[in-house]
Amino acid sequence: MRRTLLIGDVHGCNDELGALLKVAGWTPEDRLVLVGDLVAKGPDSAGVVQRARELGALAVLGNHDAHLLDVKAGLSKKAHHSKVAATLRADDWRYLDQLPLWLDLPELNALVVHAGLIPTVELERQPKHVLLNMRSLDAEGQASMRVDGGVPWATRWPGPRHVVFGHDAMRGLQREAHATGLDSGCVYGRELTGLWLPEHRLVSVKAHRVWQPIDSG
Repeated sequence: MRRTLLIGDVHGCNDELGALLKVAGWTPEDRLVLVGDLVAKGPDSAGVVQRARELGALAVLGNHDAHLLDVKAGLSKKAHHSKVAATLRADDWRYLDQLPLWLDLPELNALVVHAGLIPTVELERQPKHVLLNMRSLDAEGQASMRVDGGVPWATRWPGPRHVVFGHDAMRGLQREAHATGLDSGCVYGRELTGLWLPEHRLVSVKAHRVWQPIDSG
């Protein structure tokens, strides 16, 4: 089976992405999948998107990628995302425009989403804002976007599909029976983490510096 390397939220940390690919031993014969939030907060969002394009990486849409597309569409004027938007080329926009909300990897019994899934809702019926922003399940089993809004949703995911996700840097790396959370806070000075499938082997590199103080966005 073809090896697949899934990588957590890069957030513009292009040098760390290159370092992780090297340490992981990724080759062009392997598949590369990014779990969203390729851009924003870090130093080189354009470089990350360009590298993803050149390597033929698959990716899902993250909330910050969506913010960037909103800037392009005139729906947002967020200063930071507007600054990032000015660095992107036409090929970069085409790449971001086609990012799906989830990826199905049936040969690996895996799904990839950026943030989370409500266990009781069919995949096709999951709201976009949940897929992009969810962190917790509240006492009623509803999605919460907050770390303190309930239990980590991955602890309640029943399988059998294994979900690989990002977004939740506050909690960091999460390893549950049927879900793995890969946002280990690289842009906040911690680590960039990847997961090899089908062997479920983790690999990581240290961030080169703190690019932004940690927050819940």
